[in-house]
Amino acid sequence: MSDDGGLSMQRLKAAVRGVREDLVEPALRAPAPRRKPVSRWLVALMGLVAIVLLAVNANQYAFSYGLGVPLGIVLGAVQSVALVAALWQPLRAWWASTLVMLVGAWTASALAPGRGLVFAIADPDRAVQAGWTPVTIGMQAAILFLLSLQVRPRVAIEALGLSVLAGFLARLYEPPAQGSAIGIAVILFAVVVLLGVSVRAGREARSKLVEQEELTAEERARRTLLEERNRIARELHDVVAHHMSVISIQAQVAPHLVENPPEELVENLAGIRANAVEALAELRRVLGVLRSEEPVADGTKDAPQPTLDRLGELLENVRAAGMTVELTTVGEPRTLPPGVELSGYRIVQEALSNAMRHAPGAAVQVQLDYRAAGLGVRVTNTRAARRPAPSPGAGHGLLGMRERTAMLGGELAIRPTTDGGFEVLAVLPTDVPAVEDRA
Repeated sequence: MSDDGGLSMQRLKAAVRGVREDLVEPALRAPAPRRKPVSRWLVALMGLVAIVLLAVNANQYAFSYGLGVPLGIVLGAVQSVALVAALWQPLRAWWASTLVMLVGAWTASALAPGRGLVFAIADPDRAVQAGWTPVTIGMQAAILFLLSLQVRPRVAIEALGLSVLAGFLARLYEPPAQGSAIGIAVILFAVVVLLGVSVRAGREARSKLVEQEELTAEERARRTLLEERNRIARELHDVVAHHMSVISIQAQVAPHLVENPPEELVENLAGIRANAVEALAELRRVLGVLRSEEPVADGTKDAPQPTLDRLGELLENVRAAGMTVELTTVGEPRTLPPGVELSGYRIVQEALSNAMRHAPGAAVQVQLDYRAAGLGVRVTNTRAARRPAPSPGAGHGLLGMRERTAMLGGELAIRPTTDGGFEVLAVLPTDVPAVEDRA
């Protein structure tokens, strides 16, 4: 028995401590700013309702409770203000409405002739009703609903329990023969709290879903960016590895092209070849790691990277797919740096792929502009001849164009045309500064 009594006392203390932490201490602290502004129309509507209920409630307190007009107006005004204030401070509004109900019940009991503080008078004709009335039940239900929308479910349930407890305490001041509205109040309070908790839970679930979708979209974009940069890195490694191999071979052959070469020249060329071979080995190791993360079938991972000389093959493949493509060249074609050649080819390839996907049946114009300081690439397509099929997922095309252009220090413009088509314009400079120079 003593163990059961001690356990019950611990549970009671824990419940009191929980109520104090959830309902009392937050109401005494400085109010936190509301995250979302309250609609002016809602405030105006609640204010209008509060004014109407003030007249009814003040009349109830003044005459039905027998408290007099001044005190009735004060108590009614507090509860009406609490109804509107629940939009911003629901916990404090709930405390004000609940305490005003108890104060009104106690004062009505104390002022009634022949009544004590606990039991009612024997004359039913002189009896006054205390506790939750129809008007205050509606106001308290609205406050509980607004409270349930803004606080945790546990806090809302605790407020529901204390509201019901306050109603039963007020019954101590009611005459025994008078009917009570506490039963209706309990049912209505429970329904509005359950509804408010459900609405809050649904709103939080939607908010978390939107947040998760945003995180997923960011992660998808980041993964797409990393994949495209990885692909560009593999291609550039191929180009660099090729040129390092050429340097190594030339350094090895150079001494044999001169009769009786000086020892200093032979040693320098040997050092150049050794450094080139070492750098080539490091590049191949890095390239092996990059390729192992995304293997390509049919041996294409070992194929040489394309240049602008192979642009004709690309256009023939596109024409074979049913798209009309024309190529024009401005300026004198010349051999460009490998990075510019590769990026120019890939930009044309990605632009043609986007045109085939998003503008089926359109005519495409590809223009290469060989300038003194670089290469200009323009790919323009007309309006789609038929409706494009849905494109699943996020593509790499536009992102790859931006990455390649930024890598070379160039400029990229992607914009719709006046006739409903689309245009991709890239300027790739040949005098690319080093990374540390650009920094």
